[in-house]
Amino acid sequence: MYTSIYTEEIPVLLKQLANTSKMQRLSDIGMHCGCEYTKFPFYQMEITPYTRYIHSVGVSKIVWNFTHDIRQAIAGLFHDIATPAFAHTIDFLHGDHLTQESTEDKTLLFIKSSREITDLLKKHHIKLEDISDYHQYPIADNDTPMLSADRLEYTFGNGYCLYNIDLVTLSSLYKDLTITTNEYGTDELCFHSLDAAKKFTEISLRNSHFFVSDQDRFSMQYLADLIRLAITNGILAEDDLYQTESEVIKKLNRDEKLSKLWKNYTELTAVAVSAEKPDNQYSVNISAKKRYIDPLVLVDNQPKRLTEIDLGARDRIQSLLNLDFNKWIFAV
Repeated sequence: MYTSIYTEEIPVLLKQLANTSKMQRLSDIGMHCGCEYTKFPFYQMEITPYTRYIHSVGVSKIVWNFTHDIRQAIAGLFHDIATPAFAHTIDFLHGDHLTQESTEDKTLLFIKSSREITDLLKKHHIKLEDISDYHQYPIADNDTPMLSADRLEYTFGNGYCLYNIDLVTLSSLYKDLTITTNEYGTDELCFHSLDAAKKFTEISLRNSHFFVSDQDRFSMQYLADLIRLAITNGILAEDDLYQTESEVIKKLNRDEKLSKLWKNYTELTAVAVSAEKPDNQYSVNISAKKRYIDPLVLVDNQPKRLTEIDLGARDRIQSLLNLDFNKWIFAV
């Protein structure tokens, strides 16, 4: 697995926490928010399933590698522990498609409800407040467009699982990273070389466009509407979304109408767009969160944002930010 490049050593406690049932649930929660169940060509490129579990363990390894702080590493491990089935699709369900943060609310509740986890934390004298919010640790998480362990991991994860980028390339980029103090006075991951920063940003921007593609936005809104219907009809309860995706799909398939809608969803292969809402056809007009990274790179031992020194990167990021989502998307 590509995550082997992140660190040569893993604390026993991290392994034990990763093996708890609350964390193992994430092995059946995909990183692509349910879109991987469709037949859109892009999602068929996945060479190995990329799950929230793989991502979470990867984040914890990165944080451990750069900080050797067990509390920060555990916070990284737990940052997605409360992710519901289909992940950010549930943000679309809640009308939070632009910030995509509504699914982060239950982290502490999930940790506290696990006897396995709380017993391990007590044994090692670790307080809940030190590991239940990874936002307090800038290497684990920070604001856009800064580079954090979280953003680094899903960039590498998609690079390996979707884009078939080889381990030699990913390892080379990873080894080029260090920690520096950014313009805000906080720690941040930073590239030593301009070449590495540019290569990383190419992969990152590929992700950025993938995350807001017409196919992705259509899929997530379709699935959100399907789940809303299931909840309205009493087939699903909100709490059911905190089971595995397999369990949620099984419940959808128990209802004839929802089973048909789910089958239609899994057979999606292409979309088209229109300036006007098409008649007599399901269509969506929806925006999405524009995720991007403008990494730091050392120039004469001073950290600079890549966009400060590379006009090409600046233009490509600006092109992403200028994308107009005011159009109707429908299946063909």
